[in-house]
Amino acid sequence: MDTMHPEIQQWLAFLRAEKRYSNHTLSAYQRDMAQLISLYPDSKLANITNPQIRSAVARLHSQDYSPRSLSRLLSTWRSFYKWFCIREQLAINPTLDVKTPKVPRSLPKALSADQTKTLLDTGLNLTDNSAIAARDQAIFELFYSSGLRLSELVNVDIQFHRVDKYESQGWLNLAEREITVIGKGKKTRLLPLGEKAIQAIEFWLSKRHLLLKPSTPVEDEYALFLGERGARISPRVIQLQLKKLGIKSNIPANIHPHVLRHSFASHILQSSQDLRAVQELLGHANIATTQIYTKLDFQHLAQVYDQAHPRAKKKK
Repeated sequence: MDTMHPEIQQWLAFLRAEKRYSNHTLSAYQRDMAQLISLYPDSKLANITNPQIRSAVARLHSQDYSPRSLSRLLSTWRSFYKWFCIREQLAINPTLDVKTPKVPRSLPKALSADQTKTLLDTGLNLTDNSAIAARDQAIFELFYSSGLRLSELVNVDIQFHRVDKYESQGWLNLAEREITVIGKGKKTRLLPLGEKAIQAIEFWLSKRHLLLKPSTPVEDEYALFLGERGARISPRVIQLQLKKLGIKSNIPANIHPHVLRHSFASHILQSSQDLRAVQELLGHANIATTQIYTKLDFQHLAQVYDQAHPRAKKKK
């Protein structure tokens, strides 16, 4: 952390302790704040003004920063000053009413139902009978069964567990066929588990002891998914393992964990047409975030229409 700016250190420590933000997120926030400092190295954070924030956005935009990058930077600066203004009792938040160029809303990439089945069945049909293979299949089935975020899945424990300063951020209840997760904004949601996911998890649990080590940290002893060294599995390992499965499945798409979340949402919406239910399942605070799946669903319907309607087909 930047030793010249203890305020940033204190803010990041607050986010780690109170908000339980991941190290990955905190590192990104630190870099974003370093960007602001580099633009005004001679200014104290308490003295940076609204015109300076606007100028910073304009300068970075002229340096070919994308709208998405500018939006992320400004979001970090807003978050910092929201905390900092209260702490320092500043009269004016310099980030108020500052806007960035509009970020184009790209549609989430989702697999078709057939592609998803092919992907998951490929894992089932592998001859590898190792604990790692069982773990990976359970992970992928759980992603698609319940639409979890990557961070939520990593945090799931076998059951609710509290020890010292550790408390579960997600846990299974196989008897009730459900899983509890604590997502963004510390919002708790209860999600159903599909039959295939339950079968895969139970098979993995029969082999989980093979990855437990004497060195397994206390807070990871109840972790549902473990890495080869016995600690809670890392997000990067999951990303790599899923990418490998995508290659083995011969699916012409970049397969990553969020693809399975998007596929879950898209397929539920196509079947139910219940946007509110999908919002609850995904844990979106704002239904506008969920509405993007209606566009994805329309794309699917339009494709079906083009293929099936006798007067929609282009003449050859």
